[in-house]
Amino acid sequence: MTTMSSSPDLLTTPQMAHPQPLHAASEPEPDDSSSLSTQNTSPGPNPNPTQIPTLLHLSFNQDHGCFSVATDVGFHVYNCDPVREIFRREFGPRGGLGMVQMLFRCNVLALVGGGPDPLYSPNKVMIWEDNESRCICELSFRSEVKGVRLRRDRIVVVLVQKVFVYNFTDLKLLHQIETIANPKGLCEVSNVSGHPVLVCPGLQKGQVRIENYGSKRTKFVMAHDSRLACLALTQDGRLLATASSKGTLIRIFNTLDGSLLQEVRRGADRAEIYSLAFSSTAQWLAVSSDKGTVHVFSLKVDSGSLGNNRSCSASEISPPNPSGISSLSFMKGVLPRYFSSEWSVAKYHLQEGLQYTVAFGHQKNTVVILGMDGSFYRCQFDPVNGGEMTQLEYYNFLKPEETF
Repeated sequence: MTTMSSSPDLLTTPQMAHPQPLHAASEPEPDDSSSLSTQNTSPGPNPNPTQIPTLLHLSFNQDHGCFSVATDVGFHVYNCDPVREIFRREFGPRGGLGMVQMLFRCNVLALVGGGPDPLYSPNKVMIWEDNESRCICELSFRSEVKGVRLRRDRIVVVLVQKVFVYNFTDLKLLHQIETIANPKGLCEVSNVSGHPVLVCPGLQKGQVRIENYGSKRTKFVMAHDSRLACLALTQDGRLLATASSKGTLIRIFNTLDGSLLQEVRRGADRAEIYSLAFSSTAQWLAVSSDKGTVHVFSLKVDSGSLGNNRSCSASEISPPNPSGISSLSFMKGVLPRYFSSEWSVAKYHLQEGLQYTVAFGHQKNTVVILGMDGSFYRCQFDPVNGGEMTQLEYYNFLKPEETF
């Protein structure tokens, strides 16, 4: 096993496998040293594969065409449209994974141990090569890994007060960032080719740090008065959405200059925001919370024109019926901000208190919603008239027999 000290500076650089389309696998024993390693061992298969696993983590891949599920015995990977299981890897009763992150649809995934009986130490990021059914390397740290983000050229690892950025091909450490306490592992990175944009908490409560690696500029934005709860970036990294622990307002920023472009209101009462997601065209923003409601908001900015400091008028990209705008918005500056707020165009009601993750589907005007109970919903919204979304499909990916 080749190792790296947890400065974490790389002492040796294992050869990374070339990403291939998805296929099948199995896995290794963790060690809790602070190192980077290549590995070639695999745990045995789950002796009871029919048992319904406990779900520990859900995440979409970068283009929202697939999603991965981490469980107390391994992981599953699913296609979104049509929804179907692509493959699963189950490692038995000591095979818990707290996090699985895909790299688009290729054979390389990032795994982090979790649950009561983790397969690996939660201080490690394991790079799993599914075609070879093994971990090809690991990144080890002195504290628990809170988040991982992948690009084709970068691996981003989030600890409670640090973010590390590595080159994907040789695992060279490129950047180390200090943050305020970040127990949720908040961090996002753009996914299109070219220089990445990375966002993470700054050093103050409610502050976002924006790293534009192309222009080599760092910007700090005071997004909220209270602590950050959720972040999202457009695919090109030009738009940033933020939510705070209050969960009432969502703010949209230009990452090029840090300016506030739009503010929308989820509701008046406090809520925990679980996920934020931009549509591929950046015309819509979806939000899920512990209130059991998924909201879709209309956005009024054109991310492609931000470099020219030009934003579109609302009529260019918003629905003709401005159902998300309060009828009292003409009184802005006179009445409290609540009455001039921009509200969601469409919504969908789910079970309150359950954690849901939302993304936009590849079908027009659809969202895909994943629940921690194994539920998969595909819903369609009316971009003109708004209102309650229509459920197109339900599937329980942990209990397929309950599908209807």
